[in-house]
Amino acid sequence: MKIIPLKEGNFSANKTKDFSLLTEDSLPTATGIRMSVQPFLIITKNDYILLDTGLGWKTPEGKTVLSDLLKKENVKPDQITKLLLSHLHKDHIQGIIKNKENGFEAAFPNATIYVQKREFDFAMENRDNPSFDFETLNRLTQLPNIVWMHEDQGKISDEISYQVVGGHTPFMQVFWITEDEETAFYGADDLPQESYLQYHLAYKSDFNGRKAKELRRVWEKEAVENHWKVLLYHDLDKAVIEF
Repeated sequence: MKIIPLKEGNFSANKTKDFSLLTEDSLPTATGIRMSVQPFLIITKNDYILLDTGLGWKTPEGKTVLSDLLKKENVKPDQITKLLLSHLHKDHIQGIIKNKENGFEAAFPNATIYVQKREFDFAMENRDNPSFDFETLNRLTQLPNIVWMHEDQGKISDEISYQVVGGHTPFMQVFWITEDEETAFYGADDLPQESYLQYHLAYKSDFNGRKAKELRRVWEKEAVENHWKVLLYHDLDKAVIEF
C-alpha cells in the first residue's frame, strides 16, 4: 500500500465558509479557522483510491492543484478507480467536477463514487448551511458510476471497510483500507488534526461534538493496538500519524 497526501494548501475559513489560501503575506492578518485541505490517494494492488476531493483549488495558471499533485506522482485522473466521500461539506467535494465552457464533467471519469445517501439527503434539507455547495451537490448526482450507500457499515471491497459514525455531520462515514497487514484509517473531520487526540474536547463546529470526542478515544486505542496509519485531512503540518 502506498499513501500519498495531496495537499491543496493551508487555508483560513470564515463563518460563511469562504476559504482563503494562507501565504507568507496573508498569514499575519488572516482571520477565521486555519486548516489544511488534504485529500489522500492510496494505491493498492487492486485500486487507486481517492479519499475526498478537496476544494478544487486552482493554481495561478488556472490548473487544479489536485491534478498537478497527481501528475507529480505520475498518476492520471482517469486512473482513479474508487472515490470515497466521507461527507459532503464543500471543502471535501468541490474537486469532484471539472468545469468547462459548456458545462462540466467528472474530474475522475473512471472512478466509482461512493456516497452516503442519508448524508446527501441531510445536505439537501439544509440549504441555509454555508458548509454545503449546492451547485456541486446537484452536479454530483449527474456524474456516472455513483454508488448510493444506505448501510451503517460494511465492506466496499476485500481491502476497504466503512462505518457511518456521525459526529461532525449526522451521517459522516470513515474508512479503513487494509493490505498486507497494513491499515490506513481515515476519520475525516471527526479526526482531522493531531491536536484532536491531544486535547479531548467536544467541538461546537460538529453536529454532535460529544459523540466525535468519544469516537476519537476509541480510535486512538485501536490505532495503538493495531498499528494504524491515521490520515489527517485538516492538519496544518502533518499528513499521517503512525501508531
